Amino acid sequence: MNLPNALTVGRIFLIPLLVVVLLTKFDGRLIFGVREELVGAGIFGIASLTDFLDGYLARRRKQVTTFGQLMDPLADKLLITAALLSLVQLDLAPAWVAAVILGREFFVTVLRSIAHGRGVVIPSSPLGKFKMLAEVVAILALILAQQNRYFFVIGTVALWVAMITALVSGVDYYRKFARLA
Repeated sequence: MNLPNALTVGRIFLIPLLVVVLLTKFDGRLIFGVREELVGAGIFGIASLTDFLDGYLARRRKQVTTFGQLMDPLADKLLITAALLSLVQLDLAPAWVAAVILGREFFVTVLRSIAHGRGVVIPSSPLGKFKMLAEVVAILALILAQQNRYFFVIGTVALWVAMITALVSGVDYYRKFARLA
C-alpha cells in the first residue's frame, strides 16, 4: 500500500475515534489533561489534513490508484457524515442543515457512480472543493464552540456557506451528468 492510500485508510480509522471523543462524556471534560473539544478538533483537523495530503501526494508521486480514487471520496463522506451527525447530537448544528448537506453528498455519489458505470468520469469541481473547505471550517469551529461561543458564530456562518455551496454544486454536478452521461 502506498503512502497516499495509507493516509486515506488512516482517515477512515480516525472516524470512530472522533465520534467517541465528541459524544462521550469524560470526567472533567479532559482526555489525558486536554479538553475534549481540543482533542476532537485535533482529530478532525488531522483527518481533514490527510484528505488534502493523500490527493496531493498521489498526484505528485504518480501513485494514483483505483483504490485511492474510490476510497478517498468515501473516506471524505464518512468523515463529514460522522462529524455532522455528532454535531447534531450535541445540538451544535441543525439536523435539517446536516440532512441537506449529506443528501447532496449521496446524490452526487450516485450520479458519479452511474456515470462511471457508463465509462464517463465526472471530475471534482472547484465548487465542490470550496464546499469541503467550508465544511471543514464549520465543523472545526462548531467543535470548538463548546469551549468558546465566538466559534459558534463562525461555525454557523460556515455551515450555511457549506449548505448553500452544497446545493449549488449539486445542481452543477447534475448538469454535468446530464450532458456527459
